[in-house]
Amino acid sequence: MLQFLPDDLRSATVELVPYFADSFGNSSRIDYGTGHETNFAAWLYCLARLGLLKEEDYQALVSRVFVKYLELMRKLQFVYCLEPAGSHGVWGLDDYHFLPFIFGSSQLIDHKYMKPKSIHNQDILDNFSKEYMYISCIAFVKQVKKGLFAGHSPLLDDISGVANWNKVNSGMLKMYKAEVLEKVPIMQHFLFGWLIKCLCRRWYSVSSISINNKVTIPYRA
Repeated sequence: MLQFLPDDLRSATVELVPYFADSFGNSSRIDYGTGHETNFAAWLYCLARLGLLKEEDYQALVSRVFVKYLELMRKLQFVYCLEPAGSHGVWGLDDYHFLPFIFGSSQLIDHKYMKPKSIHNQDILDNFSKEYMYISCIAFVKQVKKGLFAGHSPLLDDISGVANWNKVNSGMLKMYKAEVLEKVPIMQHFLFGWLIKCLCRRWYSVSSISINNKVTIPYRA
């Protein structure tokens, strides 16, 4: 990582390296989940904070960098049989990922022909899974899970009934905030520093996390 950091930013490796290292799962528990995925997003965010990534790079970060990361993690999940970390089972979007559904639904906003209900059309899954991230995620879920889609993925099935991708995307963002960023079992492992700051409130019990534009974590007095 020192290779692409200028000399005046090399001190940032103390924060960059943990985010990157935690992006690929836990080596002790041999598991992977949305918290690890969030670490990868945090690593990219830190690179942007440091000025190494510009606004014109953002689209490529999702369509190229994040897609390659997703492909790698799919392989690791298969090869090493990674346990889902904090999976919601049938009531989750995916046993491992959340962000691809946010990025993917955003990609489909204002699409003339592709609607949320289109995920039930196998021809669309076969022909467009390499082009659209959301479609790719659905195709992957159907590949690894057997039985009726409504049975093994009822939440995704319910979302397919939403009127348009704008509503799907806004709902995904709210759900990510509630189910990932505000969950203590996930965020208790997340590290903070000068690039991503934590504003702590003095509580006497650790029971919840509040997100209001900035991350706030309670801590034990």
